[in-house]
Amino acid sequence: METDHIWIRELPEKEQVEGIYLVKKKEKGVTRKGDPFFTIKLADRTGEIEGKIWENATELGAMCVEGDVVKIRATVSYYKDQIQLTIVELEPWKGEVDRSIFMESTQNDISQMVASLMAIIKKVENPDLKKLCSRFLSDTEFMERFKSAPAAKHFHHNYLGGLLEHTLSVCQLAQMVSSHYAELDRDLLITGAFLHDIGKIKELSYDLHIDYTDEGRLVGHLVLGCAMLEEKVSQIRGFPADMALRLKHLILSHHGEFQFGSPKRPKFKEAFALHLIDDLDAKMNGLGRFMEKDTKEGPWTEYNRLFERYFLKGDMEPIVDSQGTEESPEDKQERLFSYEQ
Repeated sequence: METDHIWIRELPEKEQVEGIYLVKKKEKGVTRKGDPFFTIKLADRTGEIEGKIWENATELGAMCVEGDVVKIRATVSYYKDQIQLTIVELEPWKGEVDRSIFMESTQNDISQMVASLMAIIKKVENPDLKKLCSRFLSDTEFMERFKSAPAAKHFHHNYLGGLLEHTLSVCQLAQMVSSHYAELDRDLLITGAFLHDIGKIKELSYDLHIDYTDEGRLVGHLVLGCAMLEEKVSQIRGFPADMALRLKHLILSHHGEFQFGSPKRPKFKEAFALHLIDDLDAKMNGLGRFMEKDTKEGPWTEYNRLFERYFLKGDMEPIVDSQGTEESPEDKQERLFSYEQ
């Protein structure tokens, strides 16, 4: 099915389109003449586009709700320099849905990432932390969701398998940082890196598009992650209370600042390191994806509102090299040492 799909990013090259798309948003309107119409935002994994239903609006508009997959036939046009569709036919899609049409997936092999993550966790020597990690890794339901979940709705690792990819990267960075800074508790930092975003499997829904669950909106992944941690800790006899408290703090503080959603700021070295590592990995992924999708000609990207700057994405424009002469100031600098005998 995917090979026959007309991607939204390809629509500027088309005049007519017939295919299946996800309904992201539906709004009813009324023309100046009092006739009803619908504005429908359609999506696939390459982007979104606005469609208008002018004819048979009441009948066609009633055939879908937000979140549905629909089959449409439409003409491609431009309005105020923006591409849009005029939908002439619409019906619910009753066939098999290929989720890959609507959602991006990690480019990395899931099984290899799991193996790499387990290899890192296997090196944890603290027996209590080792048991705790094993509780999560042996939880089949948890791991199935952990392997497929995105890490975010927007910005970074927002695709299937993104949570696993991000977690593995944070754990790999935690290994390197703890090797460089010997005063860090390596086992604690790696365990925190593994568990810091586990609440994302409950915060986000990701059937055909990424959105927040009720738990995600009302509680959030930091608190959800702490609850998941407490549940596993309660299953381990004699788990040190101070260790459990430090792990909770690692989860709750890893966003770093109050304005970024952390109820607590990092208050010991491992927590501070985890925040910086997590922030680095998220921003590098988000920036990389932004630059990959940037279509602006020239060496500079479009303005990035999140980072509040333009980014250099290629070679700079040629710069004329300085033509040094014997009279240049560089040649007239005083010598620090004399080599004359």
